[in-house]
Amino acid sequence: MTANWVTYAINEINADAQRSADTHLIRLCLPAFPGINIYLKDESTHPTGSLKHRLARSLFLYGLCNGWIKQGTPVIESSSGSTAVSEAWFARLLGLPFIAVMPASTARRKIEQIEFYGGRCHFVNSACEIYAASEQLARELNGHYMDQFTYAERATDWRGNNNIAESIFRQMRCEPHPVPDYIVMSAGTGGTSATIGRYLRYQGHPTQLVVVDPENSVFYDYWQQRDPQLRSHASSRIEGIGRPRVEPSFIPDVVDNMIPVADSASIATLHWLETVLGRKAGASTGTNMWGALQLAAQMRAEGRQGSIVTLLCDSGERYLDTYYNKAWVAEHIGDLSASQQQLAALLDGNSHSM
Repeated sequence: MTANWVTYAINEINADAQRSADTHLIRLCLPAFPGINIYLKDESTHPTGSLKHRLARSLFLYGLCNGWIKQGTPVIESSSGSTAVSEAWFARLLGLPFIAVMPASTARRKIEQIEFYGGRCHFVNSACEIYAASEQLARELNGHYMDQFTYAERATDWRGNNNIAESIFRQMRCEPHPVPDYIVMSAGTGGTSATIGRYLRYQGHPTQLVVVDPENSVFYDYWQQRDPQLRSHASSRIEGIGRPRVEPSFIPDVVDNMIPVADSASIATLHWLETVLGRKAGASTGTNMWGALQLAAQMRAEGRQGSIVTLLCDSGERYLDTYYNKAWVAEHIGDLSASQQQLAALLDGNSHSM
């Protein structure tokens, strides 16, 4: 019975993948960077509204094929929101109980979506507490702790099989500069950057992988120092990216460069991007876009032409009470004016440094 159910579950997930079209690749028109094309791969169009839909699908398949998830198995996950939303959706698809362990500060809209898909939320005070709480719940309920931070990099087939890197290169084939100079990615688990970085090497592409990192995250320092014991005593204020500890799925050797990004820069860029796209995106997209603009400015200063690809990770509709709320931004992020001035200088062509 169990084997039959696992076969059924895997078929259900594969059927969902077949029903889902690929996500769009949006080319931005930015006159400040002549001959340099910047693209956003719009991951907000997945059924659960974010890049994490890909990860959740891979993690469920990994857990099923490893024998960790069986019929009726409670699934527990540590998450700042988006992964939990996507995993709750897949748990509902398979008829499994789901519990998300997350900081109490998680955006209300994400909590509502998890509950809408039938999941339950278990709150902790700090991002540092999610790991132990998830492990304890899994023991108490005889459930499976999905542990995206450990398994993200190994659950995804980085050689191909329509992973996000393969999709980017397929969609870029007819563009003026089909092989990107840079792919810019922020890191939450590190799984997507690991997939992209490995794929670039496997295919022999000269594209450089650049990872952007917000405040209160240890990834940038770890990439420089390679000290796995690094810890941050504060949580990232950019939901979905940045971690207070070095996560097993973050693979520093596949990253060509990293750019630390101030939270004020992420939010200033996020608000500017809305004027270009005509719709809202999440804060991690602001971090990604800030890094892409820095690289475009460097290419411009060097007289180079080419292309840069980054991700639109999720919709800004999830963050109307936070990143799009002026009072919340003033209290939690602070004054954006300096970052707004830097951004204006970049777009006016008056800044050429990273």
